Amino acid sequence: MSNHDFIEAALAEDIGTGDYSTLASIPPGARGKAILKIKEDGIIAGLALAEQIFTYLEPGAVITFNKKDGDTVAIGETAFEVSASVHTILKAERLVLNCMQRMSGIATLTHQYVDAIKGYPTKILDTRKTTPLFRAYEKEAVHIGGGVNHRMGLYDMVMLKDNHIDFCGGIEKAITQTNEYLKANNLNLAIEVETRNIDDVKRVLATGNVSRIMLDNYTPEQIEEAVALIGNKYETEASGGINLSNIVAYARTGVDYISVGAIIHHAVSMDLSLKAQIL
Repeated sequence: MSNHDFIEAALAEDIGTGDYSTLASIPPGARGKAILKIKEDGIIAGLALAEQIFTYLEPGAVITFNKKDGDTVAIGETAFEVSASVHTILKAERLVLNCMQRMSGIATLTHQYVDAIKGYPTKILDTRKTTPLFRAYEKEAVHIGGGVNHRMGLYDMVMLKDNHIDFCGGIEKAITQTNEYLKANNLNLAIEVETRNIDDVKRVLATGNVSRIMLDNYTPEQIEEAVALIGNKYETEASGGINLSNIVAYARTGVDYISVGAIIHHAVSMDLSLKAQIL
């Protein structure tokens, strides 16, 4: 879904047959200004999308930014000022806030995870545990917060997880059939395989032809053993039960990536408000 399509659908959902509060109380030609006020410390995200929402409704709308996506912000600061038709400002208000609050919450939480392991080469990955049709913006917020995007969907990387392996009949068969399928269909996709124990890791290593090995629900000690076994043959990714309280222990293992679904699905929206600027 393009930004244009998303904005069009989201505004249609909110406005429906008309913004009657605005139509009833504000003359059609009225012009105005509003400011985006920051009411909570964190990392701001979604400013580029906010500008696109305003200019979708009114190409001549003027947005003056005091902050840029990824900036650290504090209570009381102002992120931008918008000058436009009052009708445009009021129609866009809730969509701008909903998107920016959600994205800023994700960027802020992601930054906390990234900052916690800044002394290690391990990178923080997101997952597909996202809000339907808002995934691109949530993943953009992860990137703004300093994280790394995993695959966007089922189409841009192969991940052979436990259910694929079990339904297929084993790790070896799943890897072999996947490579054959990709070759037959001329698909150049990376292959990641989920493992549940050290024996699984050994079976993947014996089979080969993968790009990354996921170490799912391992203890830090088990991760360390697996990483030593894998060496530099394949990328490694730790996943499952990892949070801010134990992430340093996992980063110390030397694993390449740590995937954390919580940076999106446990993020709390940042408190922001759009207020009319009355001169």
